[in-house]
Amino acid sequence: MLTAFVLPPLRGYLDTSLGLGWLRDYDFRDLTKSDQGEDVRGRWQALIVLTLARVSMGFQFQSVGSVAPLLTRGLGVSYADVGFLIGLYMLPGVVLALPGGVLGQRFGDKRMVTLGLLLMFAGGALTGVAHGYPGLVAGRALSGIGAVLLNVLMSKMVTDWFAGREIVLAMAVFVNSFPIGIGIALLSLGGLGESSGWGTSFQTTAFATLAALLLVVFAYRSHANDRAFAARAAWAVKLPPREAVLVCVAGAIWGILNGAFGIMLGFAPILLIAKGMMVGEAGFLVGLTTWLIVGSVQAGGIIAQRWKCPNALMLIGLLATGCALLSLPQEPPFLPLIAIGLALGLPVGVILSLPAEVLRPEHRGTGMGLFYTWLYIGHAGLPPTAGWLQDIVGGVAASIYFAGGLFLFTLPLFGVFRLMQGHSIHPVPLRPD
Repeated sequence: MLTAFVLPPLRGYLDTSLGLGWLRDYDFRDLTKSDQGEDVRGRWQALIVLTLARVSMGFQFQSVGSVAPLLTRGLGVSYADVGFLIGLYMLPGVVLALPGGVLGQRFGDKRMVTLGLLLMFAGGALTGVAHGYPGLVAGRALSGIGAVLLNVLMSKMVTDWFAGREIVLAMAVFVNSFPIGIGIALLSLGGLGESSGWGTSFQTTAFATLAALLLVVFAYRSHANDRAFAARAAWAVKLPPREAVLVCVAGAIWGILNGAFGIMLGFAPILLIAKGMMVGEAGFLVGLTTWLIVGSVQAGGIIAQRWKCPNALMLIGLLATGCALLSLPQEPPFLPLIAIGLALGLPVGVILSLPAEVLRPEHRGTGMGLFYTWLYIGHAGLPPTAGWLQDIVGGVAASIYFAGGLFLFTLPLFGVFRLMQGHSIHPVPLRPD
């Protein structure tokens, strides 16, 4: 039924209305040629497809936060229960990120991403029809498991296409998909929930993941490294010690940055309110900072691509962000937050490109799983630690000082990475696959 009545019209729509029929004509198997003989448009098309599909993950992640007041009123759940639902989306990654990379290596990246989107669709649909809190927990956990596969394997897929080429710029484009999805959810799902019920908002996220699934299935062609080494390393988890240690250091940098960013999002509004701002004003200023970060991520990718200065972007971005956070409790908040918005995103593409510099193609699935394990550890561990510190110290600024110190701590970690890599001034990227 689906094959007969849905797929032919969809392919016709891609051909005629969107002009995307040429996507099916490309042969991406030979990716060992130089840029002169290579299909440049093919790798950028792959990036666009993966980026658009991953927007659905940020959209679904933010759905609980967008309808939180409706859940507390409609189901009588506490804000602690809502907070658990929000964190549950990321929690599976602590234990499943590394196995997710291995599964991609065994069964294929595109296949496992498709499975991940199916799980996200099922989880969104389940939360949309849930009549109580247990149903929301089950649906949220299911969605989170699918999102782990997306996060790990899509990053590996982008790395396959751009290793040794425009990797920093590509990663900057790709990583912005998550906050863009969050922004779309903030603009739409709350109002939709008010008018049609919170279940409709969750169901909308399910349809968004279904659209992403169709996009990946019909518009993405697998890279040659998708299962290229499956025959001899199907279930291999081992990495060469040097690659494993370097990926762990890079992953720690990424996990700390994301955990510190989560602390800022959660505790900066509390600090601003304590300094005399209204709730709406504090939320607006922190939200403005977030959108500036989206822009600075892209700017960092463009600068890195044009001027080949990844180390300078790391130094400027992390140092400026850390110092701005440390000054936030003492200074009028507008300038430090604007500085954070302009600086924090600059090193993001560089950090995400670090695994591509040290992982051989046959190790990328497992290596990206290890890299993202640290991301989930940072997400899960650092914000609660900041809250504990704030309770112990008793001042509203303690968590912000902690976040600022975390950003500064990533700088010596990056120095360790470069020293271990053997190129302390300029990284030497891998040749194109």
